Amino acid sequence: MIEILDRVEDARDLRGLTYDQLSTLATEIRHFLVETVDCIGGGGHLASNLGVVELSIALHRLFDTPKDKVIWDVSHQVYVHKILTGRKDRMTTIRQFGGLSGFADRKESPHDAFGAGHAGTSISAAVGMAVARDLLNEDFYSIAVIGDGAMTAGMALEAMNHAGHLNLKKLIVVLNDNAMSISPNVGALSRNVNKLRVDPLYRNAKRDLGEFVEHFPLGRQVWQGAKRVKTSMRDLLVPARFWEQFGFEYYGPIDGHDIHELEATFASIKRVPGKPVLLHILTEKGHGVPEAAADPIKSHSGTYWLKKPAAADAPAPRPTYSQVFAQATQELIEADPKVVAITAAMLEGTGLAPVHAKHPGRVFDVGIAEQHAVTFAAGLATEGIKPICAIYSTFLQRGFDSVVHDVVVQDLPVVFAMDRAGFVGDDGKTHQGFIDVSYLRCLPNMVVAAPKDETELRDLLYTGVNHDGPFAVRFPRGTGPGAPVDLPMKRIEVGRAEVLREGEDIALVGFGVSVQECLRAANTLEEAGIDAAVINARFAKPLDEETLLHWARETRGIVTVEENVRAGGFGDAVLELLADHGLAGKSLLNLAMPDEIVDHGPQATFRQIHHLDGPGIAAMAAAALAEADTATGAGSLPAMSPIAAS
Repeated sequence: MIEILDRVEDARDLRGLTYDQLSTLATEIRHFLVETVDCIGGGGHLASNLGVVELSIALHRLFDTPKDKVIWDVSHQVYVHKILTGRKDRMTTIRQFGGLSGFADRKESPHDAFGAGHAGTSISAAVGMAVARDLLNEDFYSIAVIGDGAMTAGMALEAMNHAGHLNLKKLIVVLNDNAMSISPNVGALSRNVNKLRVDPLYRNAKRDLGEFVEHFPLGRQVWQGAKRVKTSMRDLLVPARFWEQFGFEYYGPIDGHDIHELEATFASIKRVPGKPVLLHILTEKGHGVPEAAADPIKSHSGTYWLKKPAAADAPAPRPTYSQVFAQATQELIEADPKVVAITAAMLEGTGLAPVHAKHPGRVFDVGIAEQHAVTFAAGLATEGIKPICAIYSTFLQRGFDSVVHDVVVQDLPVVFAMDRAGFVGDDGKTHQGFIDVSYLRCLPNMVVAAPKDETELRDLLYTGVNHDGPFAVRFPRGTGPGAPVDLPMKRIEVGRAEVLREGEDIALVGFGVSVQECLRAANTLEEAGIDAAVINARFAKPLDEETLLHWARETRGIVTVEENVRAGGFGDAVLELLADHGLAGKSLLNLAMPDEIVDHGPQATFRQIHHLDGPGIAAMAAAALAEADTATGAGSLPAMSPIAAS
């Protein structure tokens, strides 16, 4: 039964609660989180939110939010924050179309001081807010909450360095140390941060000293106070000097699940004059829910332990594109000793976790460091290694300069495997893969490809690994149409399209996931008496000029379809080709993602809204063809029926 949580409408309601009530509230919030994530189909972030319940409560009790700014790094751990800031009744809409965002969103609430879906941004934003505050003679705290995994992002340390140089007051960095990002943390920095978890010198000394002091009058009170302030004993035992070299006053480590200790420490921090502070807290991802804590990787997204197992006679689910990619990568690694794979803290997300388990010396997780991942791949390539750099489309943006400066300029054979290209679904704004074709197609030497199905993804990876130069393959989130994944991989001629269906009236040219929708559209158009050819472009760069020019001349016009924005995308490339050959008028329509930031929601919903599904393509193509016929005075083709065009 939820009793305390029902009385909390916003953060102010927390301030009159006793510590016993707060403990009850924390338990109720955890039950509410599990119910919420299960209610929305298990797709929300769970383990990370279970781990910050007490921290979220303490922040909103000790600070005057939203006047005081709390900036959540990555911000997939803001569910508790949303519950406590007036959005509790809408939590079942989180990550649903038209509902609450799964991340912090400045348009959603003044309590969301900064939006984020990528790691490592919080300290930079907090520093910016603190400097703006001082420039405007305002007075508030600027608080960045960053996980130890996000500390592997280079910009986090850059921001720490700048903040220490500025000696900013009322700037607090809360280092939430749970030894996890999504995959277990990697790197020397995370090993040093987490050393305190297992260092017997620190643990035993702290325990023994506490037991010794308690034998003295007022010993317990003295010890409890001493734990919360900087002491010479701690300096001897804790590697705090690392953070102090950045100009920060260091506090911790403390128990991030002890509200009393958190609040007492924040109260002490508030008395630190004119110097930025780093508070190191120890938490458990999935805390309070044994099933989630036991497997924080799987419970990072969802309540998987509540799902009923599939029936014994149920057909096996189709593999996702991520799984197809990973299996192909494993086959390539096993067939060629020079092939390696690289990921940036996304072993599970990219599907590479089982490949890493089987070939740990050939799969490299570099942490949340996309820029380093790209240049690391470039370095490998200079020595004859064939690196496959597996980074989500939205995250490769972070390494763009490295792609240009370190791979393209030197024409190095690095394969970029870009998962989550196009509409990404529930993660929304920060994760949409909407510009990778645009930012890669403009680069000399770069090949930009996309498969129509699972078999072609395998073949394009094989082609990329055997290509002497930069090669990018983009593919969508989720499952494909079900093409075979057990055929031998074969090489595809770079820049060669594939004609899937011939037609006399119009040519539908799809790139990537849109090819299947073009085939659906062609069937719909056929029912309306319109004969549509369908071309699988395969490559946005280089284009198959011969094929595209042929179908532009042989039909009344071309419709291009892609899941990338129009500016600089595949359709733009086709239009440039047609214009160069005096055929600009044959470009009837360029269907692409909209020139706007797309929110969260099912991929199918956004494809329908933006006319990128089969029925939408058919309706738009028929209308464009009719308009072109009217303009030229040509005999009109049959009109689409209202049902077919809807």
